[in-house]
Amino acid sequence: MAIHSIANEKHLLNKIAEGDQRAFTVLFDFYYKNLRNYIFKITESQEVTEELVQEIFIKVWEKRDLLTEVKCFKSYLFILSRNRALNHLRDASRARVNEMNWLRNQFENSYLIDDLNLQDEYHSIIEKAISDLPPQQQKVYNLSRYEHLKYEEIALRMGLSKETVKKHMQHALAFLKRHVKDRIEEVAVGLLLFILYI
Repeated sequence: MAIHSIANEKHLLNKIAEGDQRAFTVLFDFYYKNLRNYIFKITESQEVTEELVQEIFIKVWEKRDLLTEVKCFKSYLFILSRNRALNHLRDASRARVNEMNWLRNQFENSYLIDDLNLQDEYHSIIEKAISDLPPQQQKVYNLSRYEHLKYEEIALRMGLSKETVKKHMQHALAFLKRHVKDRIEEVAVGLLLFILYI
């Protein structure tokens, strides 16, 4: 469904630029739900989404003096939101990498777990997740990732439409992302506790 711009947008933005909190509340109420849904599609986390929506509207209020220069507030708001959400994912990913690097260094420096092979652990987690996929999704995933077939080629081989193959792949990746992330975090936390208490 298309997201429409708010009525009398220019007038409303001018009022907000002047510090009118009621006008800002009108703007917030108008865009809140659609903005929340948009950000959730990127982050897949209700908690993160709520936090980012609040941050974005706070930023809009703090930079309200610039609103008079905005030609289309809807575009401005959603571009701002997309960039903030992607930056959050990038930062979270870096933080996870740093955590895993720290853990790896701890493992390497601990004589009690010198023989622990994290790569094997992660590989088995991924393989287990793939084996838990529904048969069609598993087949599509394997043909794409291991035989490097394009969606059109998979569709021909499996007698499916390209769109069906695409949907199977999207569902498979979403499942793997959730399952692998949860399992790796469990392993990481378990090993961290082991290190802290040895």
